[in-house]
Amino acid sequence: MADVTDVAFRKIIAKYGKPDVFFTEFTSADGLCSSGKDKLLINFKYSKEEHPIVAQVFGARPEKIFEAARLVKKLGFDGLDINMGCPDRSIVKQGAGGALIKTPALARKVIQAAIEGAGGLPVSVKTRLGFSKDVLEEWLPELLKEELAAVCIHARTVKELSNVPARWERVAKAVKIRDKMKSEMFIIGNGDVLDLADARQKAKETGADGIMLGRAIFGNPWFFAERKKAVTIEEKCAVLIEHSKLFEKYFKNIKNFAVMRKHFKAYISGFDGAKELRTKLMECEDASEVKKVLESYLNVSK
Repeated sequence: MADVTDVAFRKIIAKYGKPDVFFTEFTSADGLCSSGKDKLLINFKYSKEEHPIVAQVFGARPEKIFEAARLVKKLGFDGLDINMGCPDRSIVKQGAGGALIKTPALARKVIQAAIEGAGGLPVSVKTRLGFSKDVLEEWLPELLKEELAAVCIHARTVKELSNVPARWERVAKAVKIRDKMKSEMFIIGNGDVLDLADARQKAKETGADGIMLGRAIFGNPWFFAERKKAVTIEEKCAVLIEHSKLFEKYFKNIKNFAVMRKHFKAYISGFDGAKELRTKLMECEDASEVKKVLESYLNVSK
């Protein structure tokens, strides 16, 4: 996810509770093939602790997807994912992201170009049930005709954003469609997963080969560690300081520190005084100020 699952965030997750596989922020294939690609390559920065890691791109021009896939291979990623589900208007206007659901012939050309460019890396697609309506029965078979390693299905349409509950029965239907077509492609479910127990239950109920998680991990880098002890406020503050320092290390003079505000809200919630503490953090302009605010709060609260 843009400005969230960057290298600083992923490195924190890898340290405190590593998942089976990481995905990068999604990045424009067109941009990666332009004169300004150096500014975008920061999205593809990763640490050795993050393997296996998959680079996610978006785009609607097969020739650009091919070039981006070659770059992903060169950079040492373990796989390539094509986003065919993003609802962002600017991306949809390009015919990319979720708009590709409406042009299955083009979508298949994009996939073919990605597979050719990736040079043997597994290629997957992240998508949704449909654009304005659920067309899973028509859309998924088009993807199954290509040699994809996996399809991750966010169980809502593009138009629904995240405003309705994810329909996991449709993930189960996707598994049945896959099996009927005798494909070996993995089906991965996504949407509204609360915790690992919930993920395992959803996998069991639907027959999905895997579960993708996003929002549930924000502010909780211990998510995959399955800790028995509750995470303390002190621990959250300490990791937020660490996260802020990593963000500054990787992105100083590249990304605005205000990007960290998304994480402040995720880490600092659910306890007395959290709102007031977040308000102070929102005014911080660098990692040293974050450290000062949090340490002051901890000293006062003792």
